[in-house]
Amino acid sequence: MGVVGLGTMGAGIAEVLARGGLAVTAVEADPEALARGMETLTGSLARAVKRGKLAAGESEEIARRVTPAGKLAELSGADLVIEVVPEQLAIKRSVLAELDQVCRPDTIFATNTSSLSVTTIAAGTAHPDRVVGMHFFNPAPVMRLVEVVTTVLTSPAAGAAATDLARRLGKTPVQVTDRAGFVANALLLPYLNHAVRLLETGYATREDIDLAMTAGAGLPMGPLTLLDLIGLDTSLAVLEVLEHEFGGTRYTPAPLLRRLTDAGRLGRKTGAGFYEYPVPESPSVAAEPAAEVPGTVTLIDPVAGADAASTARAANLASLLAAAGVNVTRDPAQDTDLIIVAIDETGGVLGALAEAEASRVADAVGLKLVNSGFGEIAPSLLTSALAMDKALALAAKLGLRTVRVPDRPGLLVGALLYPHLRDAAAMVSDGYAKPVDVDSAMTLGCGYPRGPVLMLDEAGLAETARVLTAMHAAYGDPALVPPPLLTECAEAGLALSSLG
Repeated sequence: MGVVGLGTMGAGIAEVLARGGLAVTAVEADPEALARGMETLTGSLARAVKRGKLAAGESEEIARRVTPAGKLAELSGADLVIEVVPEQLAIKRSVLAELDQVCRPDTIFATNTSSLSVTTIAAGTAHPDRVVGMHFFNPAPVMRLVEVVTTVLTSPAAGAAATDLARRLGKTPVQVTDRAGFVANALLLPYLNHAVRLLETGYATREDIDLAMTAGAGLPMGPLTLLDLIGLDTSLAVLEVLEHEFGGTRYTPAPLLRRLTDAGRLGRKTGAGFYEYPVPESPSVAAEPAAEVPGTVTLIDPVAGADAASTARAANLASLLAAAGVNVTRDPAQDTDLIIVAIDETGGVLGALAEAEASRVADAVGLKLVNSGFGEIAPSLLTSALAMDKALALAAKLGLRTVRVPDRPGLLVGALLYPHLRDAAAMVSDGYAKPVDVDSAMTLGCGYPRGPVLMLDEAGLAETARVLTAMHAAYGDPALVPPPLLTECAEAGLALSSLG
Protein backbone atom coordinates (compact mmCIF):
# COMPACT_ATOMS: atom_id res chain seq x y z
CA MET A 1 0.00 0.00 0.00
CA GLY A 2 1.01 3.60 -0.53
CA VAL A 3 -0.08 6.75 1.30
CA VAL A 4 0.70 10.18 -0.14
CA GLY A 5 0.60 13.00 2.40
CA LEU A 6 1.51 12.36 6.02
CA GLY A 7 -0.47 14.97 7.90
CA THR A 8 -2.73 13.93 10.76
CA MET A 9 -5.18 12.09 8.50
CA GLY A 10 -2.48 10.54 6.30
CA ALA A 11 -0.58 9.25 9.32
CA GLY A 12 -3.83 7.81 10.69
CA ILE A 13 -4.61 6.01 7.43
CA ALA A 14 -1.06 4.63 7.23
CA GLU A 15 -1.50 3.29 10.78
CA VAL A 16 -4.82 1.68 9.87
CA LEU A 17 -3.27 -0.05 6.84
CA ALA A 18 -0.31 -1.28 8.88
CA ARG A 19 -2.62 -2.52 11.65
CA GLY A 20 -4.35 -4.52 8.92
CA GLY A 21 -1.09 -6.39 8.27
CA LEU A 22 -0.18 -4.49 5.09
CA ALA A 23 3.20 -3.08 4.13
CA VAL A 24 2.89 0.68 3.70
CA THR A 25 5.11 3.22 1.96
CA ALA A 26 4.29 6.67 3.36
CA VAL A 27 5.35 9.52 1.08
CA GLU A 28 5.77 13.14 2.14
CA ALA A 29 7.94 15.50 0.07
CA ASP A 30 8.84 17.81 2.97
CA PRO A 31 11.39 16.01 5.22
CA GLU A 32 10.19 17.86 8.34
CA ALA A 33 6.55 17.03 7.58
CA LEU A 34 7.56 13.41 6.97
CA ALA A 35 9.25 13.25 10.37
CA ARG A 36 6.23 14.85 12.06
CA GLY A 37 3.91 12.38 10.36
CA MET A 38 5.93 9.39 11.54
CA GLU A 39 5.97 10.85 15.05
CA THR A 40 2.17 11.17 14.86
CA LEU A 41 1.90 7.53 13.86
CA THR A 42 4.26 6.18 16.53
CA GLY A 43 2.67 8.45 19.13
CA SER A 44 -0.76 7.04 18.29
CA LEU A 45 0.54 3.49 18.65
CA ALA A 46 2.17 4.36 21.99
CA ARG A 47 -1.14 5.70 23.30
CA ALA A 48 -2.85 2.48 22.20
CA VAL A 49 -0.28 0.49 24.21
CA LYS A 50 -0.79 2.74 27.23
CA ARG A 51 -4.56 2.21 27.05
CA GLY A 52 -4.11 -1.55 26.79
CA LYS A 53 -5.42 -1.71 23.21
CA LEU A 54 -2.11 -3.05 21.85
CA ALA A 55 0.80 -5.01 23.29
CA ALA A 56 4.21 -3.36 23.03
CA GLY A 57 5.40 -6.05 20.61
CA GLU A 58 2.37 -5.53 18.38
CA SER A 59 2.99 -1.79 18.29
CA GLU A 60 6.59 -2.27 17.20
CA GLU A 61 5.56 -4.76 14.51
CA ILE A 62 2.94 -2.37 13.13
CA ALA A 63 5.43 0.50 13.06
CA ARG A 64 7.96 -1.64 11.15
CA ARG A 65 5.41 -2.15 8.38
CA VAL A 66 5.48 1.58 7.54
CA THR A 67 8.37 2.80 5.41
CA PRO A 68 8.80 6.60 5.18
CA ALA A 69 9.74 7.99 1.76
CA GLY A 70 10.30 11.39 0.22
CA LYS A 71 9.50 10.64 -3.43
CA LEU A 72 6.50 9.25 -5.28
CA ALA A 73 8.85 6.99 -7.23
CA GLU A 74 9.02 4.80 -4.12
CA LEU A 75 5.44 3.73 -4.89
CA SER A 76 6.27 1.93 -8.14
CA GLY A 77 5.35 -1.46 -6.68
CA ALA A 78 2.19 -0.44 -4.82
CA ASP A 79 -1.08 -2.28 -5.42
CA LEU A 80 -3.17 0.62 -4.10
CA VAL A 81 -2.24 4.22 -3.29
CA ILE A 82 -4.34 6.56 -1.14
CA GLU A 83 -3.71 10.28 -1.59
CA VAL A 84 -4.28 12.41 1.50
CA VAL A 85 -2.94 15.74 0.25
CA PRO A 86 -4.63 19.13 0.90
CA GLU A 87 -8.27 19.46 -0.21
CA GLN A 88 -7.47 21.36 -3.41
CA LEU A 89 -8.40 19.95 -6.80
CA ALA A 90 -5.23 21.12 -8.57
CA ILE A 91 -2.96 19.49 -5.98
CA LYS A 92 -4.83 16.19 -6.04
CA ARG A 93 -4.86 16.00 -9.84
CA SER A 94 -1.16 16.85 -9.96
CA VAL A 95 -0.33 14.03 -7.53
CA LEU A 96 -2.38 11.47 -9.45
CA ALA A 97 -0.84 12.58 -12.76
CA GLU A 98 2.62 12.00 -11.30
CA LEU A 99 1.54 8.63 -9.92
CA ASP A 100 0.50 7.70 -13.47
CA GLN A 101 4.18 7.93 -14.41
CA VAL A 102 5.55 5.74 -11.61
CA CYS A 103 2.88 3.16 -10.74
CA ARG A 104 1.85 0.00 -12.56
CA PRO A 105 -1.10 0.26 -14.99
CA ASP A 106 -3.23 -1.87 -12.65
CA THR A 107 -2.51 0.12 -9.47
CA ILE A 108 -5.70 1.46 -7.88
CA PHE A 109 -5.68 5.12 -6.88
CA ALA A 110 -7.90 6.19 -3.98
CA THR A 111 -8.61 9.76 -2.96
CA ASN A 112 -9.55 10.61 0.62
CA THR A 113 -11.42 13.73 -0.46
CA SER A 114 -14.38 14.66 1.71
CA SER A 115 -16.00 17.16 -0.63
CA LEU A 116 -14.35 17.37 -4.06
CA SER A 117 -15.65 15.52 -7.11
CA VAL A 118 -13.96 12.13 -7.40
CA THR A 119 -14.97 12.13 -11.08
CA THR A 120 -13.11 15.38 -11.72
CA ILE A 121 -10.05 14.09 -9.86
CA ALA A 122 -10.15 10.84 -11.86
CA ALA A 123 -10.66 12.53 -15.23
CA GLY A 124 -7.15 13.97 -15.10
CA THR A 125 -5.47 10.56 -14.87
CA ALA A 126 -4.39 8.18 -17.60
CA HIS A 127 -6.57 5.42 -16.16
CA PRO A 128 -9.71 6.97 -14.67
CA ASP A 129 -11.29 3.53 -14.38
CA ARG A 130 -8.96 2.66 -11.50
CA VAL A 131 -9.73 5.74 -9.37
CA VAL A 132 -12.07 5.49 -6.39
CA GLY A 133 -12.86 7.57 -3.34
CA MET A 134 -12.03 6.16 0.09
CA HIS A 135 -13.19 8.75 2.59
CA PHE A 136 -11.84 7.89 6.03
CA PHE A 137 -13.02 9.81 9.08
CA ASN A 138 -10.82 11.48 11.67
CA PRO A 139 -9.25 9.96 13.72
CA ALA A 140 -8.83 7.18 11.18
CA PRO A 141 -7.60 4.50 13.64
CA VAL A 142 -10.75 4.98 15.74
CA MET A 143 -13.59 5.85 13.36
CA ARG A 144 -15.11 2.75 11.77
CA LEU A 145 -16.69 4.30 8.67
CA VAL A 146 -15.19 4.47 5.19
CA GLU A 147 -17.27 5.95 2.37
CA VAL A 148 -16.29 4.10 -0.82
CA VAL A 149 -17.10 6.33 -3.77
CA THR A 150 -17.27 5.13 -7.36
CA THR A 151 -17.70 7.31 -10.43
CA VAL A 152 -19.22 6.75 -13.86
CA LEU A 153 -15.67 5.88 -14.94
CA THR A 154 -14.69 3.50 -12.12
CA SER A 155 -14.39 -0.17 -13.04
CA PRO A 156 -16.42 -2.62 -10.94
CA ALA A 157 -13.18 -4.37 -9.97
CA ALA A 158 -11.67 -1.18 -8.53
CA GLY A 159 -14.78 -0.41 -6.52
CA ALA A 160 -14.95 -3.96 -5.19
CA ALA A 161 -11.24 -3.91 -4.27
CA ALA A 162 -11.65 -0.70 -2.25
CA THR A 163 -14.71 -2.09 -0.47
CA ASP A 164 -12.93 -5.36 0.34
CA LEU A 165 -9.92 -3.43 1.63
CA ALA A 166 -12.11 -1.38 3.96
CA ARG A 167 -13.61 -4.56 5.39
CA ARG A 168 -10.15 -6.14 5.76
CA LEU A 169 -9.13 -3.11 7.82
CA GLY A 170 -12.04 -3.68 10.20
CA LYS A 171 -14.01 -0.74 8.84
CA THR A 172 -17.64 -0.57 7.73
CA PRO A 173 -17.78 0.49 4.07
CA VAL A 174 -20.71 2.52 2.77
CA GLN A 175 -20.78 2.31 -1.01
CA VAL A 176 -22.08 5.36 -2.88
CA THR A 177 -21.65 7.07 -6.20
CA ASP A 178 -19.91 10.38 -6.69
CA ARG A 179 -22.13 13.15 -5.36
CA ALA A 180 -21.13 16.22 -3.36
CA GLY A 181 -20.75 15.47 0.35
CA PHE A 182 -21.39 11.75 -0.17
CA VAL A 183 -23.63 10.64 2.74
CA ALA A 184 -22.20 11.99 5.99
CA ASN A 185 -21.24 15.53 4.97
CA ALA A 186 -24.31 15.96 2.77
CA LEU A 187 -26.47 15.32 5.85
CA LEU A 188 -24.34 16.87 8.58
CA LEU A 189 -23.37 20.23 7.08
CA PRO A 190 -26.88 21.52 6.18
CA TYR A 191 -28.00 20.77 9.74
CA LEU A 192 -25.00 22.65 11.18
CA ASN A 193 -25.59 25.51 8.74
CA HIS A 194 -29.23 25.75 9.84
CA ALA A 195 -28.09 26.11 13.45
CA VAL A 196 -25.92 29.08 12.47
CA ARG A 197 -28.86 30.65 10.67
CA LEU A 198 -31.07 30.32 13.77
CA LEU A 199 -28.34 31.96 15.85
CA GLU A 200 -27.75 34.89 13.52
CA THR A 201 -31.46 35.65 13.17
CA GLY A 202 -31.91 35.74 16.95
CA TYR A 203 -34.17 32.68 16.96
CA ALA A 204 -32.27 31.25 19.93
CA THR A 205 -29.02 31.72 21.84
CA ARG A 206 -25.95 29.64 21.07
CA GLU A 207 -26.25 27.88 24.44
CA ASP A 208 -29.91 27.04 23.89
CA ILE A 209 -29.23 25.78 20.36
CA ASP A 210 -26.56 23.38 21.59
CA LEU A 211 -28.55 22.32 24.67
CA ALA A 212 -31.62 21.59 22.56
CA MET A 213 -29.74 19.06 20.45
CA THR A 214 -27.91 17.36 23.30
CA ALA A 215 -30.52 17.30 26.08
CA GLY A 216 -33.49 17.36 23.68
CA ALA A 217 -32.42 15.27 20.68
CA GLY A 218 -29.83 13.08 22.39
CA LEU A 219 -26.92 13.98 20.12
CA PRO A 220 -23.43 13.85 21.64
CA MET A 221 -22.53 17.44 20.79
CA GLY A 222 -24.43 20.62 19.95
CA PRO A 223 -24.16 21.91 16.36
CA LEU A 224 -22.25 25.10 17.17
CA THR A 225 -19.77 23.28 19.38
CA LEU A 226 -19.35 20.70 16.62
CA LEU A 227 -18.70 23.42 14.04
CA ASP A 228 -15.95 24.78 16.28
CA LEU A 229 -14.45 21.29 16.48
CA ILE A 230 -14.59 20.66 12.72
CA GLY A 231 -13.34 24.14 11.85
CA LEU A 232 -15.52 26.92 10.46
CA ASP A 233 -13.34 27.30 7.36
CA THR A 234 -13.55 23.57 6.62
CA SER A 235 -17.31 23.59 7.10
CA LEU A 236 -17.70 26.64 4.87
CA ALA A 237 -15.67 25.00 2.10
CA VAL A 238 -17.84 21.86 2.18
CA LEU A 239 -21.04 23.92 2.14
CA GLU A 240 -19.82 25.83 -0.91
CA VAL A 241 -19.31 22.53 -2.74
CA LEU A 242 -22.78 21.35 -1.69
CA GLU A 243 -24.35 24.64 -2.74
CA HIS A 244 -22.67 24.46 -6.15
CA GLU A 245 -24.03 20.97 -6.74
CA PHE A 246 -27.50 21.15 -5.19
CA GLY A 247 -28.45 24.80 -4.63
CA GLY A 248 -31.20 25.71 -2.18
CA THR A 249 -31.37 27.20 1.28
CA ARG A 250 -30.07 24.16 3.13
CA TYR A 251 -26.68 24.47 1.46
CA THR A 252 -26.24 28.23 1.11
CA PRO A 253 -23.70 29.14 3.81
CA ALA A 254 -25.14 31.30 6.58
CA PRO A 255 -23.62 34.81 6.39
CA LEU A 256 -22.46 34.56 10.02
CA LEU A 257 -20.44 31.45 9.20
CA ARG A 258 -18.64 33.32 6.43
CA ARG A 259 -18.09 36.42 8.59
CA LEU A 260 -16.55 34.43 11.44
CA THR A 261 -14.31 32.62 8.96
CA ASP A 262 -13.22 35.92 7.40
CA ALA A 263 -12.46 37.22 10.90
CA GLY A 264 -10.16 34.27 11.60
CA ARG A 265 -12.45 32.77 14.25
CA LEU A 266 -12.18 29.26 12.87
CA GLY A 267 -13.02 27.31 16.03
CA ARG A 268 -10.89 25.38 18.47
CA LYS A 269 -7.79 25.47 16.27
CA THR A 270 -7.61 29.28 16.49
CA GLY A 271 -8.89 29.58 20.06
CA ALA A 272 -12.22 31.14 19.09
CA GLY A 273 -15.22 30.34 16.94
CA PHE A 274 -18.77 30.43 18.20
CA TYR A 275 -17.21 29.97 21.64
CA GLU A 276 -13.89 30.96 23.22
CA TYR A 277 -11.25 28.29 23.93
CA PRO A 278 -10.42 27.22 26.49
CA VAL A 279 -14.04 27.66 27.55
CA PRO A 280 -14.22 30.14 30.46
CA GLU A 281 -15.36 28.63 33.73
CA SER A 282 -18.93 29.51 34.72
CA PRO A 283 -19.39 31.28 38.05
CA SER A 284 -20.27 28.81 40.78
CA VAL A 285 -22.81 31.08 42.48
CA ALA A 286 -26.37 30.06 41.62
CA ALA A 287 -28.53 32.84 40.21
CA GLU A 288 -31.45 33.97 42.33
CA PRO A 289 -34.84 33.15 40.77
CA ALA A 290 -36.45 36.17 39.17
CA ALA A 291 -39.92 35.15 40.40
CA GLU A 292 -41.54 32.91 42.99
CA VAL A 293 -42.55 29.41 41.96
CA PRO A 294 -46.27 29.44 41.04
CA GLY A 295 -48.37 27.54 43.56
CA THR A 296 -51.37 27.12 41.25
CA VAL A 297 -51.34 26.86 37.47
CA THR A 298 -53.90 26.47 34.74
CA LEU A 299 -52.98 23.71 32.27
CA ILE A 300 -54.42 23.92 28.77
CA ASP A 301 -54.14 21.02 26.34
CA PRO A 302 -52.74 21.34 22.79
CA VAL A 303 -55.03 22.59 20.06
CA ALA A 304 -57.50 20.17 18.51
CA GLY A 305 -55.89 17.80 16.02
CA ALA A 306 -52.67 17.28 17.97
CA ASP A 307 -51.35 13.73 17.84
CA ALA A 308 -51.69 11.18 20.64
CA ALA A 309 -48.09 11.73 21.74
CA SER A 310 -48.81 15.41 22.38
CA THR A 311 -51.85 14.54 24.47
CA ALA A 312 -49.77 12.03 26.42
CA ARG A 313 -47.08 14.64 27.05
CA ALA A 314 -49.75 17.00 28.44
CA ALA A 315 -50.89 14.27 30.82
CA ASN A 316 -47.29 13.64 31.87
CA LEU A 317 -46.83 17.33 32.51
CA ALA A 318 -49.94 17.39 34.71
CA SER A 319 -48.56 14.46 36.71
CA LEU A 320 -45.15 16.13 37.02
CA LEU A 321 -46.75 19.33 38.33
CA ALA A 322 -48.89 17.47 40.83
CA ALA A 323 -45.90 15.43 42.07
CA ALA A 324 -44.03 18.70 42.70
CA GLY A 325 -46.88 19.95 44.89
CA VAL A 326 -48.26 22.44 42.34
CA ASN A 327 -52.02 22.80 42.23
CA VAL A 328 -53.33 22.23 38.71
CA THR A 329 -56.65 23.34 37.28
CA ARG A 330 -58.04 22.92 33.79
CA ASP A 331 -60.48 25.82 34.18
CA PRO A 332 -59.20 28.80 32.13
CA ALA A 333 -61.56 31.14 33.98
CA GLN A 334 -59.99 30.39 37.36
CA ASP A 335 -57.54 32.97 38.69
CA THR A 336 -54.14 31.20 38.96
CA ASP A 337 -50.49 32.23 39.14
CA LEU A 338 -49.66 31.05 35.61
CA ILE A 339 -51.26 29.53 32.53
CA ILE A 340 -49.32 26.76 30.82
CA VAL A 341 -50.26 25.63 27.33
CA ALA A 342 -49.00 22.10 26.71
CA ILE A 343 -47.95 22.83 23.15
CA ASP A 344 -46.68 20.29 20.64
CA GLU A 345 -43.97 20.67 17.95
CA THR A 346 -46.14 23.03 15.92
CA GLY A 347 -46.49 25.56 18.76
CA GLY A 348 -49.71 27.58 18.86
CA VAL A 349 -50.00 29.21 22.28
CA LEU A 350 -52.49 31.87 21.19
CA GLY A 351 -54.52 29.38 19.17
CA ALA A 352 -54.84 27.04 22.15
CA LEU A 353 -55.85 29.93 24.40
CA ALA A 354 -58.53 31.04 21.93
CA GLU A 355 -59.81 27.48 21.60
CA ALA A 356 -60.04 27.19 25.40
CA GLU A 357 -61.64 30.66 25.61
CA ALA A 358 -58.91 31.85 27.95
CA SER A 359 -58.53 35.62 28.06
CA ARG A 360 -55.41 36.04 30.23
CA VAL A 361 -52.93 35.89 27.36
CA ALA A 362 -50.27 37.89 29.24
CA ASP A 363 -50.15 35.19 31.93
CA ALA A 364 -49.68 32.30 29.51
CA VAL A 365 -46.60 30.50 28.16
CA GLY A 366 -46.23 27.40 26.05
CA LEU A 367 -44.31 24.42 27.40
CA LYS A 368 -43.34 21.29 25.54
CA LEU A 369 -42.04 18.45 27.69
CA VAL A 370 -39.50 16.86 25.34
CA ASN A 371 -38.39 14.23 27.85
CA SER A 372 -38.39 13.75 31.61
CA GLY A 373 -35.53 16.18 32.13
CA PHE A 374 -35.86 18.71 29.32
CA GLY A 375 -38.47 21.11 28.02
CA GLU A 376 -38.99 24.00 25.62
CA ILE A 377 -40.65 27.19 26.91
CA ALA A 378 -42.35 29.29 24.23
CA PRO A 379 -43.79 32.69 25.17
CA SER A 380 -46.24 34.27 22.75
CA LEU A 381 -45.78 37.88 21.63
CA LEU A 382 -48.29 38.84 24.37
CA THR A 383 -46.65 36.92 27.24
CA SER A 384 -45.46 39.22 30.05
CA ALA A 385 -41.91 39.14 31.38
CA LEU A 386 -43.28 38.21 34.81
CA ALA A 387 -45.11 35.17 33.38
CA MET A 388 -41.91 34.06 31.64
CA ASP A 389 -39.96 34.40 34.89
CA LYS A 390 -42.59 32.36 36.72
CA ALA A 391 -42.38 29.67 34.03
CA LEU A 392 -38.60 29.47 34.40
CA ALA A 393 -38.89 29.23 38.20
CA LEU A 394 -41.49 26.49 37.82
CA ALA A 395 -39.30 24.54 35.38
CA ALA A 396 -36.42 24.71 37.85
CA LYS A 397 -38.68 23.32 40.61
CA LEU A 398 -39.69 20.48 38.28
CA GLY A 399 -36.02 19.66 37.66
CA LEU A 400 -36.26 20.55 33.96
CA ARG A 401 -33.48 22.00 31.89
CA THR A 402 -35.17 24.36 29.46
CA VAL A 403 -34.56 26.49 26.40
CA ARG A 404 -36.52 29.58 25.39
CA VAL A 405 -37.95 29.31 21.90
CA PRO A 406 -40.25 31.33 19.64
CA ASP A 407 -43.83 30.07 19.44
CA ARG A 408 -43.39 28.82 15.89
CA PRO A 409 -43.66 25.46 14.13
CA GLY A 410 -40.78 23.20 15.07
CA LEU A 411 -39.98 25.15 18.25
CA LEU A 412 -36.20 24.61 18.60
CA VAL A 413 -35.49 20.88 18.78
CA GLY A 414 -37.88 20.22 15.92
CA ALA A 415 -36.74 23.24 13.93
CA LEU A 416 -33.26 21.73 13.78
CA LEU A 417 -34.04 18.03 13.89
CA TYR A 418 -36.98 17.55 11.52
CA PRO A 419 -35.36 19.19 8.46
CA HIS A 420 -32.23 17.11 9.20
CA LEU A 421 -34.28 13.92 9.26
CA ARG A 422 -36.11 15.10 6.16
CA ASP A 423 -32.75 15.34 4.33
CA ALA A 424 -32.04 11.72 5.27
CA ALA A 425 -35.45 10.60 4.00
CA ALA A 426 -34.86 12.52 0.75
CA MET A 427 -31.50 10.80 0.30
CA VAL A 428 -33.21 7.41 0.59
CA SER A 429 -36.11 8.58 -1.58
CA ASP A 430 -33.66 9.66 -4.29
CA GLY A 431 -32.13 6.19 -4.32
CA TYR A 432 -28.70 7.53 -3.41
CA ALA A 433 -28.24 5.45 -0.25
CA LYS A 434 -30.03 2.65 1.55
CA PRO A 435 -31.50 3.32 5.00
CA VAL A 436 -28.89 1.10 6.66
CA ASP A 437 -26.08 2.98 4.92
CA VAL A 438 -27.47 6.37 5.95
CA ASP A 439 -27.61 5.25 9.57
CA SER A 440 -24.16 3.64 9.39
CA ALA A 441 -22.66 6.84 7.98
CA MET A 442 -24.05 9.01 10.75
CA THR A 443 -23.39 6.64 13.66
CA LEU A 444 -19.95 5.42 12.63
CA GLY A 445 -18.78 8.60 10.90
CA CYS A 446 -20.39 11.35 12.99
CA GLY A 447 -20.82 9.67 16.37
CA TYR A 448 -24.61 9.72 16.44
CA PRO A 449 -26.02 7.33 19.07
CA ARG A 450 -28.64 6.25 16.52
CA GLY A 451 -29.03 7.04 12.85
CA PRO A 452 -31.48 9.52 11.33
CA VAL A 453 -33.60 6.80 9.71
CA LEU A 454 -34.08 5.12 13.07
CA MET A 455 -34.78 8.54 14.62
CA LEU A 456 -37.42 9.12 11.94
CA ASP A 457 -39.10 5.82 12.72
CA GLU A 458 -39.05 6.62 16.44
CA ALA A 459 -40.52 10.08 15.90
CA GLY A 460 -43.19 8.65 13.60
CA LEU A 461 -43.23 9.26 9.87
CA ALA A 462 -46.71 10.78 9.90
CA GLU A 463 -45.81 13.09 12.79
CA THR A 464 -42.57 14.12 11.06
CA ALA A 465 -44.48 14.90 7.88
CA ARG A 466 -47.06 16.88 9.88
CA VAL A 467 -44.44 19.07 11.55
CA LEU A 468 -42.52 19.60 8.30
CA THR A 469 -45.74 20.59 6.56
CA ALA A 470 -46.45 23.13 9.30
CA MET A 471 -42.91 24.51 9.02
CA HIS A 472 -43.26 24.77 5.25
CA ALA A 473 -46.55 26.62 5.60
CA ALA A 474 -44.95 29.07 8.03
CA TYR A 475 -41.70 29.70 6.16
CA GLY A 476 -42.39 28.74 2.54
CA ASP A 477 -39.03 27.00 2.12
CA PRO A 478 -39.25 24.14 -0.43
CA ALA A 479 -36.54 22.32 1.52
CA LEU A 480 -39.13 21.65 4.24
CA VAL A 481 -41.61 19.78 2.02
CA PRO A 482 -41.77 16.10 3.11
CA PRO A 483 -40.25 13.86 0.39
CA PRO A 484 -42.73 11.53 -1.33
CA LEU A 485 -41.26 8.38 0.20
CA LEU A 486 -41.83 9.72 3.71
CA THR A 487 -45.55 10.28 3.20
CA GLU A 488 -45.91 7.03 1.21
CA CYS A 489 -44.37 4.96 4.03
CA ALA A 490 -46.51 6.79 6.59
CA GLU A 491 -49.69 6.00 4.64
CA ALA A 492 -48.63 2.36 4.18
CA GLY A 493 -47.71 1.96 7.84
CA LEU A 494 -44.13 1.01 6.94
CA ALA A 495 -40.98 1.93 8.81
CA LEU A 496 -38.44 3.72 6.62
CA SER A 497 -35.73 1.42 8.00
CA SER A 498 -37.59 -1.60 6.56
CA LEU A 499 -36.81 -0.53 2.99
CA GLY A 500 -33.83 -2.04 1.25
